Amino acid sequence: MKLAPRLALLLAAAVVAATACAPQTSDDSSSGKDEKSGTLRVWLFQEVNNKPKEKVVDAVLAGFEKAYEDTEVTVEYIPVETRAQRIKAAFNDPASAPDVIEYGNTDTAGYVKDGGLLDVTEEFAAWDEAKDTDATARQSVTVDGKVYGAPYFVGVRALYYRTDVFDELGLKPPKSMDELAATAKRIRAEKPDLYGIAVGGAYTYGAMPFIWANGGELATGKGGSYASAIDSAAAREGIEAYTSLFGDDNCPAAKCAGMGGNDTVTAFASGKAAMAIGGDFSHQAVEAGEVKGEYAVVPLPGVEPGSIAPAFAGGNNIGVLRSTSHRTLAVDLMKRLASKEAQGDLFGAMGFLPTFTDVRQRVAAEEPFVKPFVDTLAAGTKFVPASAAWATIDSSQVLPTMFQEVVSGKKDVGAAAGDAAKKMDDAFGSAG
Repeated sequence: MKLAPRLALLLAAAVVAATACAPQTSDDSSSGKDEKSGTLRVWLFQEVNNKPKEKVVDAVLAGFEKAYEDTEVTVEYIPVETRAQRIKAAFNDPASAPDVIEYGNTDTAGYVKDGGLLDVTEEFAAWDEAKDTDATARQSVTVDGKVYGAPYFVGVRALYYRTDVFDELGLKPPKSMDELAATAKRIRAEKPDLYGIAVGGAYTYGAMPFIWANGGELATGKGGSYASAIDSAAAREGIEAYTSLFGDDNCPAAKCAGMGGNDTVTAFASGKAAMAIGGDFSHQAVEAGEVKGEYAVVPLPGVEPGSIAPAFAGGNNIGVLRSTSHRTLAVDLMKRLASKEAQGDLFGAMGFLPTFTDVRQRVAAEEPFVKPFVDTLAAGTKFVPASAAWATIDSSQVLPTMFQEVVSGKKDVGAAAGDAAKKMDDAFGSAG
């Protein structure tokens, strides 16, 4: 999939305007150096099909090396699964560390606490393109009011549904969460070989919209000081709404309690579910599945009819390590990799949604499948607490355990949410 020539020209023009000036120079790199030549090392994440991404990156590097003739850039594509160990080891060994890295946006606070990321607040503010970055993407690179990178792409989820099943049963896409539950259960009753909607007890980011739509929050606080809010009355309503979708009348707990996000998308793509909550990044997998040509996507509905449930804004960022000895060059390379032109090309190559609102609107006009995800982003998204504790909470499966305890009948919503809140508060307290 390639961007139309008209869009490519628009993006290119925007980049020329933004990069015409020389990059700012700052002297507060922790290495104490700001060399203007030499070799820069970059670590980026390896994708399942990495060649299209490499082509986009290579084009950026060619422009960078042409602008700085005495520089060379080497790129290593690292597995996402081992990123935590590799990146934290790099923080502790500046001699072998890269200058620029790609990192998951939920990792920002932890990496800042580890002292690994460079504060680029001044350069980000002076970057012309930054003004068009959407608010949640900007939040994902911000800790305690300081900026530690540039958003690279955003991922958001919406509701995939089977048009053939809906047409056969005379159904319309649900416009509220109550309609979603009723529709799912009707489909299951009419077609017992299908899940009405595939849900997973380990699908944290698919469950969060139910909490947020009911007025709940994961935590409250800011500035690194957070307290769990998962056991509030509003959050408990959201937990109840999500866990009510588990059962023989929709998605049996015995089969669905252990499912994660990939499992639910696979169930939909293989024709085993009439609906699923999937990301813009799930599009290629669904297109390659049994339901190709027989599905559509709408925003996940909220509580009020016609509303859109707040979605988690996932995605990745590009940052500079504090240990770099090439601060000016590294920051400029960061901006080029995360520029409007590069994000537009990355969308064309990989389907990753741009973090710039204007670029996102343009690609939505070019590719109809993007519209429901763009509408979801425009309706307002949410993010996880900007605390180093989130990595602990996430890796410890605090929220999946809570959902699974409810789904299995081991605990009621109040008890499960109370226990989860205690675990979250322990993590927040340990993070300082």
